[in-house]
Amino acid sequence: MSRLLFRSLARIAALVLTLAATGARADEVQVAVAANFTAPMQKIAALFAQDTGHKAVLSFGSTGKFYAQIKNGAPFEVLLTADDETPVRLEQEGAALAGSHFTYAIGKLVLWSAQPGVVDAAGEVLRRGNFMHLAIANPKLAPYGAAGIEAMQALGVYDALAPKIVQAENIGQAYQFIASGNAQLGFVAYAQVLDEQGQFKGGSMWMVPAKLYRPIRQDAVVLTKGTAGGQPKPAVAALMQYLRGDKARAVIQTYGYGL
Repeated sequence: MSRLLFRSLARIAALVLTLAATGARADEVQVAVAANFTAPMQKIAALFAQDTGHKAVLSFGSTGKFYAQIKNGAPFEVLLTADDETPVRLEQEGAALAGSHFTYAIGKLVLWSAQPGVVDAAGEVLRRGNFMHLAIANPKLAPYGAAGIEAMQALGVYDALAPKIVQAENIGQAYQFIASGNAQLGFVAYAQVLDEQGQFKGGSMWMVPAKLYRPIRQDAVVLTKGTAGGQPKPAVAALMQYLRGDKARAVIQTYGYGL
């Protein structure tokens, strides 16, 4: 065998060993994600896999429903909520790693219609009430739904509009009710009506003033199934760190969230 061929084979063997070692270190992390954060988390997960080799396996739903599933033994390792109360509660109950929660995004509430001209820039459509159905996520399970109720109560229109409310299981379903026309308008997350470039997708909307509802601080937390020996598993730790990094924060801001 020639010396040149031997060296080439040696380099190929070394590369194969390196790739094998990298693959052995790569892992999956099971992540439960609040429905309002669907689009940005899908993008972040793709970047995370590209940059670390780890894969984030995502499930989307309401914060309240995920809480119940986690308490009943669901295999999630990380939870990204739409509030800052559920993670603390899980830590206190021993279902999450104590002190691991942090705020990854601050949500914004909008009143949105898929049709142009339905929602005015001041939200007066709520006072006029000239519509059949208003979609909102279940306020007992979804913080954005609770925020919508708070906003209507603060405006003094809740009692008049209550008969017109169509309740969705989560904010994702509320969006679908409106997008399909089953509800003329409704309360959703600002992120849901923006595209990947941060541009408004269309229709009509009112940015609900923050003073009308409690701040929507969305926290991430490491669940006990994401730990080993009292510490986060490597892929879990990598994801939590990545969510704090520049690339993830840029995506989060593009979708209209505060930090």
